[in-house]
Amino acid sequence: MAATAAASAAAALAYLHDGHHSVFPAFSVHPAEPSRLFLSKALPKPYPFLCHNYPIAASSRRCMLPLTPHAALVDPSHAFLSADEDKPRDECGVVGIIGDPDAAQLCSLALHALQHRGQEGAGIVSSDGSSLHSATGLGLVSEVFSDPATLAPLVGEASIGHVRYSTAGAASSLANVQPFVAGYRFGKLAVAHNGNLVNYRNLRSALESKGSIFNSSSDTEVILHLIATSSSRPLLARIVEACEALEGAYSLVFLTANKLFAVRDPHGFRPLVMGRRRPTGAIVFASETCALDLINAAFVREVNPGEVVVVDSRDMSITSLCLMPSKSRKACVFEHVYFALPNSVVFGHPVHSSRYSFGAALARESPAPSADIVIPVPDSGFFAALGFAEASGLPFRQGLIRSHYVGRTFIEPDKEGRNLAVKLKLAPVRGILEGKSVVVVDDSIVRGTTSSKIVQLIKTAGGAREVHMRIASPPIVGSCYYGVDTPSSEELISNRMDVEGVRQEIGCETLAFLSLESLRGVFADEAHMFCDACFTRDYPVPPRNQEVEQLVEF
Repeated sequence: MAATAAASAAAALAYLHDGHHSVFPAFSVHPAEPSRLFLSKALPKPYPFLCHNYPIAASSRRCMLPLTPHAALVDPSHAFLSADEDKPRDECGVVGIIGDPDAAQLCSLALHALQHRGQEGAGIVSSDGSSLHSATGLGLVSEVFSDPATLAPLVGEASIGHVRYSTAGAASSLANVQPFVAGYRFGKLAVAHNGNLVNYRNLRSALESKGSIFNSSSDTEVILHLIATSSSRPLLARIVEACEALEGAYSLVFLTANKLFAVRDPHGFRPLVMGRRRPTGAIVFASETCALDLINAAFVREVNPGEVVVVDSRDMSITSLCLMPSKSRKACVFEHVYFALPNSVVFGHPVHSSRYSFGAALARESPAPSADIVIPVPDSGFFAALGFAEASGLPFRQGLIRSHYVGRTFIEPDKEGRNLAVKLKLAPVRGILEGKSVVVVDDSIVRGTTSSKIVQLIKTAGGAREVHMRIASPPIVGSCYYGVDTPSSEELISNRMDVEGVRQEIGCETLAFLSLESLRGVFADEAHMFCDACFTRDYPVPPRNQEVEQLVEF
């Protein structure tokens, strides 16, 4: 039996390394227990390989994985790859609405507009003036709230909502889907969080040592426990006291029976805007202005870094207070590179304009004189490619067509299957590409796995003569700890290779990244107000020990 188990472990190890050597460098058969795989380094999450029907990496911790003799991996076909797998994962999106009789319905619409910020779960909590009502589920907003009966119990003139992609907490657990609702001695409180706390594990350990019991593995639950255990009065003082203990990124919306609170961390890492809906005058908070646009709410202003805004449903009065001493703003520059929708205004700048400027600057500093046309990698490369084309005087063409009806593609983990996954997502237009020297503009390169497949697709299926990759951001060399799920530094291709090494790996004729100086130049005098730690490793809030060695009990 032990020999069989050891063989299964070895087979699983071979499978994890076969074709995934740059993604799964940390697995080995544990020397003391040959029937287990040992994760010797923490992995970013989530990875869809299953052992005993459990995700291998649920929370970026080191773990030992029990393997049954009959199945090292329960179902290897669960491995997937799509055209979006080689991107940093967007954090989350939050919405808060108060003063409208259709608050929950409007909240669900606003969450649709923020769906790009998280696709694993969605939830809404409403208030009718005396009680909170909650509905959460796994999947897209359209799936969670497809049945009108789901929204029907969410009565009242105030609501908060959340779309989730996990940066802390198991991805596929309903217990981690927000908003969270907690009852404590002064009533009920709901919270939705966009961001990531770098001192989460320390805070949780301290709270558990004092008797706190946690229902989820999400860092957001720590905030509720800090509020519940605070001795300050009133609730606003409890919220301020809790936030003083937090380190990292947080844009928060809280809901009580009669008040809505919006809070942003002192550095303002993640976006949070305030609007007013016509004609009801309802106050709306959202992660991006695109959510305001969809529900006919006019943009009023950003919630300032370190600010808490309180709206009282009884008289719709608005109170604004400084949460804590002001710090230098460090807004996430990757919102403009990739995360936010191009029709949003984020940190005071139109996203489409920033991306156009990135592309134009890239054309000026890294032209492709032999190229015939410029094409984007859809959809996030569109405006950067347009800027590159117009600045270089080259024709802009849609040489790749993206299918919006293919989600995560479950495929066999061989080379042919992995290539098929990209073909299902992106289709080359041979009539545009054939025989051409093509500039391909993308927003970023993370692992490089998808970029190499796109280059191959353009050459083989599209018939292009040459491919010149141009990346509208600097090389990503550092992980993000502020609400973006980026891979560990060992997996970042630009952290392991220079530009020439990356070029050879992905198979293009030439490769150039936007320089950090040009990226900062787009924001001119505000450049110092943006966090670009993923390009520089200069972290505004030093990360705590993120890779805690811990045995995970399944």
